[in-house]
Amino acid sequence: MGFGYQTIKEVIERDIQHGTYQVGQRLPSEYELSKYFGVSRVTLRSAIKLLELEGKLLVKHGIGTFVVNQLPTIPASLEKLQSIGSMIRLAGLEEGERQESIGSSPCPKDWAKIFGVEAGTEVMTLERFRTANGEPVAFSLNVIPKIYVGEVFVQNTFTSSLFSFLERECQIRLMHADTELIVPQATDRYGQKLRIKPDTTILLLKQLHYDETNRPILYSLDYLRNDIFRFWVRRHRE
Repeated sequence: MGFGYQTIKEVIERDIQHGTYQVGQRLPSEYELSKYFGVSRVTLRSAIKLLELEGKLLVKHGIGTFVVNQLPTIPASLEKLQSIGSMIRLAGLEEGERQESIGSSPCPKDWAKIFGVEAGTEVMTLERFRTANGEPVAFSLNVIPKIYVGEVFVQNTFTSSLFSFLERECQIRLMHADTELIVPQATDRYGQKLRIKPDTTILLLKQLHYDETNRPILYSLDYLRNDIFRFWVRRHRE
């Protein structure tokens, strides 16, 4: 049985890291590699394409595929979906939290449109601070239609990662998010909760999270102190 394209990618990637293939070296031909891995050329091309997109290979059509200098790792890439807690830990800080409120309410029209439900549909709302080394660094407003979670927030003590809680208690695995990065106005009442100093700057991530079947499950407003969190995006020229 042949390898999947993701496994082939990882093998070639490891060979580059271990020096099997040096910078500037041409990889074996497409025919040789597909035969070696026991896969079709289509599968092999999928693996090569991923490596090319990540800046690890250069494909010169009609000439060959070459190993290039590796790009540096991007810190806190927005392309990677992760929880606020994960971002705090990656910054080398001690994560904590303080819940402000948790309850249910009728869904207003703007939220209903986001979820594709009728206005007035019951939603669960969760407001909480996330702290780092005991100091508030993030404030989140999370909204979830109650039809997806039922009474789990009432019946179970919620703490730590919302991603993990939904997966454990509701069998909901969040896989994707559409994220809008905004600098909120100084009068934004949620942003003001984090302005511990007059010159504290705040970033707002408006995010709609989808599960494995692409259902919109979670809408969140995540306010983050810009002196703690910085985000990067690696852009590619087409």
